[in-house]
Amino acid sequence: METLPYFSPMLLHGFIGSFTAFSLLWIIQVIRRDAGVVDIGWTAGVGVMAVYAAIIGEGWLPRRILLGTMGGLWSLRLVLYILRDRILCEKEDSRYQRLRAHWGRKAHAWFFIFFTSQSLLVVLFALPFLAGASKTMPHLSIFDLLALLTWLTAMGGEWLADYQLAQFRRKPSNAGKVCRDGLWNCSRHPNYFFEWAHWFAYLFLGVGTSGFALTLIGPSAMYLFLMKLTGIPHVERESLAKRGKAYREYQETTPILIPWPKKKKTA
Repeated sequence: METLPYFSPMLLHGFIGSFTAFSLLWIIQVIRRDAGVVDIGWTAGVGVMAVYAAIIGEGWLPRRILLGTMGGLWSLRLVLYILRDRILCEKEDSRYQRLRAHWGRKAHAWFFIFFTSQSLLVVLFALPFLAGASKTMPHLSIFDLLALLTWLTAMGGEWLADYQLAQFRRKPSNAGKVCRDGLWNCSRHPNYFFEWAHWFAYLFLGVGTSGFALTLIGPSAMYLFLMKLTGIPHVERESLAKRGKAYREYQETTPILIPWPKKKKTA
């Protein structure tokens, strides 16, 4: 069974580097008055940690390359999406507008705490990478293939969900309507579903290592954040406020996360 002692400096370096990066992003939000840049920092930070784990790990090199590639490309795609969809094309996300209004004159100070505390989350979501980076089995196993298949499916599904939503929004006639195209007809949040599913790839990579339990953090923590904290609850509130009855009907007939056949509308 592989051990993970050499990853302790990596986690410390990750925290220090992330803290520095989030401090710089905080300065950017002070200038731009847009705290949405924090989402870029978190996503990029986790991707960098995946590549870092792959570089310093002592596991089988091809598996480490697979790990670093999966984590790095996932991060790059999501950073570009956030830049295009939120930072460059929209005003500040309503989540951060509410925080700014709530904190008032002390908003910059509280945002500094909020930004730099994300460093802990970067380290938390880096933990699932450690097991795969330490796995010394010198050949591909069925679990490595499952990891790759899971990653490809999740990345493809998330891209397709984002594309379908973007195409729907481009049509002026759809203003104020609920997207039910493609994947959005069988899940209210298919993009979040595939984001969550993506974390199972690192679970498969870590099967058979002493650090396997760390891989459970990825899907477990992501599910918690999406379902209970910053993801779906916010989007659901915003959608109800903007689309009212149409979105309530959508809620009654369409699963919240996992794609599934539509339910019959209750009378």
